[in-house]
Amino acid sequence: MLRALEIRDMLIIDRLELDFRPGLNVLTGETGAGKSILLDSLGFVLGWRGRAELVRAGAEQGEVVAVFDLAPDHAAWGVLREAGLPVEGELILRRVNTVDGRKTGWVNDRRVSGEVLRQLSDTLVELHGQHDDKGLLDPKGHRAILDDYAVAGPALETVRVAWRGVGTARKSLKDARTALEKVRAEEDFLRHAVAELQDLAPEAGEDSALDTRRRQMQAAEKIRDDIAQASAALGYEGAEGAMSGALRWLEGAAAKAEGRLDAPIEALVRAMAELDEAARGVADCLEALDFNPLELEQTEERLFAIRGLARKHQVGPDDLAELAETLAERLAALDAGEARIGDLERAVREAEAVYDAAATELTVLRREAAKRLDAAVAGELEPLKMGRAVFETEVAEAAEGPEGRDAVTFRVATNLGSPAGALNKIASGGELSRFLLALKVALHVEAGQGVTMIFDEIDRGVGGATADAVGRRLKALADGGQVLVVTHSPQVAALGGHHWRVAKRVQDGMTLSEVVPLSAEEREAELARMLSGDTVTDAARAAARSLLDR
Repeated sequence: MLRALEIRDMLIIDRLELDFRPGLNVLTGETGAGKSILLDSLGFVLGWRGRAELVRAGAEQGEVVAVFDLAPDHAAWGVLREAGLPVEGELILRRVNTVDGRKTGWVNDRRVSGEVLRQLSDTLVELHGQHDDKGLLDPKGHRAILDDYAVAGPALETVRVAWRGVGTARKSLKDARTALEKVRAEEDFLRHAVAELQDLAPEAGEDSALDTRRRQMQAAEKIRDDIAQASAALGYEGAEGAMSGALRWLEGAAAKAEGRLDAPIEALVRAMAELDEAARGVADCLEALDFNPLELEQTEERLFAIRGLARKHQVGPDDLAELAETLAERLAALDAGEARIGDLERAVREAEAVYDAAATELTVLRREAAKRLDAAVAGELEPLKMGRAVFETEVAEAAEGPEGRDAVTFRVATNLGSPAGALNKIASGGELSRFLLALKVALHVEAGQGVTMIFDEIDRGVGGATADAVGRRLKALADGGQVLVVTHSPQVAALGGHHWRVAKRVQDGMTLSEVVPLSAEEREAELARMLSGDTVTDAARAAARSLLDR
């Protein structure tokens, strides 16, 4: 609820402080008295785009402060949280306009942009009148208005969830197709590379083992002849045979040598034992160095094949085994790709079917609500002297999306047989105001939802019983909430719970506008003026009392 509005040095207002109340607040006054300036000032502090020149002549800057009392769950607090602003206490908006055109805004003493003020405005105030280009006259918002009327929240959320499911399924299918096309582009390479790697079957560490074995065999070729000659020299044809013959000769002569040969014989026996050990060691070495020349050739061929394949794929020899596994997996993915694409296509069809069912249900809900809304508006138009006018909520097919696949537009025809058209293009000023009021009442939008509704001369062009009907509907909207009405109709003004008169005064040669709250007696005088003009008659006063006594 708008609790207070303070205006300083704006247009023809020098200083003005207004304390608004719940219920129906009425502002009246002569044409040109400055009622529209109040709305301009309120719009300024709310960030609306309006007049460029707002600062009062002779002042350095103009300033507007608006104070709102809000419920703890009011939508405005969410805007503050999103903007990183403190959420506590009352909501105070302040905006300054300097004489050179600079505009600066604050929310609870924290500086903010005009965009933040406009976002807050959407949660705080609704302006309705023949110049309204938002809210009910904005076709972009008609679907949301109908959804609120239809209580379509659960069905709408189901559609949103289903739409997200469609998006996820379609993305998965697209990604899979892209990946498959990419793999298909290298199919020939994959099949050749996988076959080549599988034929060679390289193992991690095999390059090092083959290289070691090759070097061993290459070295064996160079030293084997020397070792073989040494083995022969140590064998029976060499040292072993000579030492065996010497031992036999010595043993045959030992009996007659009177013990002089015992020590040499023992030494020779020991030497033959050492010689035998050396011969066995050399023989073992020869056996170890013995290899099939074909093995060296085969080892070199495999080593060169592994290293050649590693260079071809630009990896290390020890990484070939992992590469073979990776390429095999990609080839398997290619072979299984068509099957996966088929599965994903089925998933997309299933997700689209779920969305189709949810969107169809939402469309049915909207069409049924549209019929009820049309009937409700028609019922409101009759007492507003527009019984022949037609209001229709058009639910047309639109591109599918998270909000369903319906385009909603409010259309009217002001005369029987006339084609229906957009609300703001068909109706005249007075008709438009009554259409808006009828629609607002039919939608059961209450100020108790935390929005201050402002109706700017919505009763223009009507009088008598029609004006009375307008006033009663405005009063009904204000019950439990807050409505501000700028009006020239005494029938409407008489139904207000709180009444202010806007008037001009001249001070020091300068025209200023002032707003004065009216007492009960002053209200009677103001209504009498509105009924009779400059000269207030007794009959006008009596008529004013009659209006107030209703």
